[in-house]
Amino acid sequence: MIKSKGYAAKDGNSPLEYWEFERRELGSNDVLIDILYSGICHSDIHQVHDEWGGTQYPIVPGHEIVGRISAVGSAVTKFKKGDLAGVGCMVASCGECDNCKSDQQQFCSEKKTVWTYNSRDVMHDHSCTYGGYSDNIVADADFVLHVPQSLDIKKVAPLLCAGITTYSPLKRWNISKGHKVGVLGLGGLGHMAVKIAVAMGAEVTMISHSPRKKADAALLGAQKFLNTHESSELKEFSAYFDFIIDTVSAPHDYNLYLALLKTKGVYICVGIPAAPMEINGRSIMGGNKILTASSIGGIQETQDMLDFCAEHNILPETELIDIDYVNEAYQRVLDSDVKYRFVIDMASLNK
Repeated sequence: MIKSKGYAAKDGNSPLEYWEFERRELGSNDVLIDILYSGICHSDIHQVHDEWGGTQYPIVPGHEIVGRISAVGSAVTKFKKGDLAGVGCMVASCGECDNCKSDQQQFCSEKKTVWTYNSRDVMHDHSCTYGGYSDNIVADADFVLHVPQSLDIKKVAPLLCAGITTYSPLKRWNISKGHKVGVLGLGGLGHMAVKIAVAMGAEVTMISHSPRKKADAALLGAQKFLNTHESSELKEFSAYFDFIIDTVSAPHDYNLYLALLKTKGVYICVGIPAAPMEINGRSIMGGNKILTASSIGGIQETQDMLDFCAEHNILPETELIDIDYVNEAYQRVLDSDVKYRFVIDMASLNK
C-alpha cells in the first residue's frame, strides 16, 4: 500500500484534521500524483457534513486536484514521470457501457462510476476513495487530465469542477456570438460561467439581487447587469435571454427568471437546491421554453475545457490558503466570503 497523509473529518460534526492513511498499490494502468494544489468545492462541505446522506467516515474531501506525476504503471503511455496532471470528480468507471464509450463516464450505466472521494472503488479493490486534501493520489490514467503548461498551476484546480460544470452546458448548447446569456449567481460557478460564455462570444448579463456585484461582474467580462430587486430592470429584460445559466443552490423563484427567457429560450440549472423546485407549468409552456440541468462533463470534454481555457487564458479567481486554514475557509464559503474559490497549497501539509 502507498502511505498518504491529509486532512479528514472523522464524523459529521468534527472539524477537518490531520490524518494518515493508505492508498491502493499502483496498477499497470495507474499513475501516482504528488498533489500540489487542491480546490475547495461547496460539495465538499455538503459531504463532510453528510448533508446529502451516505457519507463514509473518515472522509478526505477534494475533487479539484492538480499535481505532478511521480510514478506510472507499466501499461501507461499517455503520461510520464514529471508531467503536470489533474484529477476531477471521478477516477474510474466500467468503460464498457454506452455512456462510458460516449464520454459520459459520470453516468455509467453499470453504476460503476468511482468518485474521487467518498466512494467505493468497485473497479479495483473496493476500498473507500480519499480525495485531494492530501499529499498524493493513485488514479487510473484514463481519468487523469493533461494540464496545459501555459496555465497558472496555482489557479487551475477549480477548473476541474467549477470549470467543467459550466463549460459542459455552454458547449452542449453551442453558445456563441449573437446569443444573449444570463448568468444567475456570482460565485464559484457563476464567475466561471461568465468568463467562459464571454470567451465563446456571447453577450453576457450578470443576474443578481446584489447591486454591489455589478463592478465585479464587469471585471469578469459581463457586458450587462440585471438587479432583480429593481422592477424597471426586470421589465427591461423581460423575454430577453436566449439562455440562462442558474448557478444558485439556495431556494429561489424560478418562475421569476423563466420570464426573462425569449420564446424557445433555455434555462440551465447547474446549482440545485436541496428542496424540490417549484415551477409553474405556464412559466415553461408560455413561449415553449426549455428547463434543463447539467452535471459535470466526461473525461474528454474536461480535457477540451482545459485546452479551451488555455487558449483563451481563462482561470478562476482564487485565494490560496494553507491546509490548516481549511475549517475557517469552509465557514467563509458558507458566509459567501470568498472571491471566488479557495485553493489549498498542499505543500503546507509538511509545515
